[in-house]
Order: sequence, then structure tokens, then C-alpha cells
Amino acid sequence: MKGLIAIALFALTLMQPGWAAADQRDSRLEILFSRLAETSNPGEAIQLEGEIWQIWTHSDDRAVQLLMQDGVLAMSQRDYNRALSKFDQIIAIAPEFAEGWNKRATLFYLMDRYEDSLADIENVLRLEPRHFGALSGRGLVYSELEDEERALQSFEEALDIHPYMVGAIHNVRVLRKRLRDSNI
Repeated sequence: MKGLIAIALFALTLMQPGWAAADQRDSRLEILFSRLAETSNPGEAIQLEGEIWQIWTHSDDRAVQLLMQDGVLAMSQRDYNRALSKFDQIIAIAPEFAEGWNKRATLFYLMDRYEDSLADIENVLRLEPRHFGALSGRGLVYSELEDEERALQSFEEALDIHPYMVGAIHNVRVLRKRLRDSNI
């Protein structure tokens, strides 16, 4: 499963937008999140999710953009040391760029460095509280730490923002059943 996450992140990074200004402070996000909350169409939700990810993963800083692409590529190739170096550089250059923290949190998860992942997720959420990817990632980390109640809470928080997030929906179902069965 961890390999699939890296591949998905790599694919998202390849779909870079052509717009001039983008990151978690982009004014277009307000409209996209409003539409995401209001839609009853799963296909539209997937499209909106893609547009949000495109904005989040883009930086106006060319150096950050190149480091991001190289770091995601390295992560997808399981070259975790190179990926870590790239994401560390992004955070040093642009500490207010939430996606730099998010990519490093994902990498730490893949490296089984769960406490480091949680720390970076907190930085992501400080910068972008609506980051459904980070919330879902926090759920995955808590699942690995066998803290099912916190994992469930994190996945539910992600679904509050993105009601059609397939992985979170699945994990909520599994965790609710598991917690219900353990209380019997």
C-alpha cells in the first residue's frame, strides 16, 4: 500500500498546472473547497480534488518546483535518502509551503518514521487546515501505531472536507467495524 501512495503522489506532481500563482494560499481554493463540500457527484469531486492537488503541489519558486519534482520522483523510485534531501531543502527554502511538509510527512510514513510523519503533518495542518491528504495520512500513521480511535477521527476529519475520498471512506468503514467488534 505504501508504494501505491508514492506512485499516486508522483502522478499528481506530473499534472502540474500552467497558472502563475499557486500554493495553499491560492484564492481559487475557497471556491474549489466550497464546490467540493456541495457536490453530490463523485466524478465532480474527483475533478475538484485534482484541481486542489494541482494548486497545492505547485510553487511559484522555480527552485522549490524542481526540488519537488525530483523529490517525488525519488520517492516513487524508493530512493528515500535522495527524496529526504530534496524535501528538507524545500522546507528550508519555503517553510510556509505546506506541500513541502506534506511530501516529507508521506516519505517519513513510507520509511516507518511515524513520529516524524506526525510532526510534519501538524505543520501541514497549521498552514492548510483543510488538507484532506494530510488528515488521511495522519489516519494511516495512527493505524500503523495501532491507535484506531485517533485513526478513525483523522479519516472522519478528512471526509468532513472531502466527502468522496475513497481511501478515507474505506478506512472509516473498516475502523468503525473493528472498534464496534472490539467493544462487544
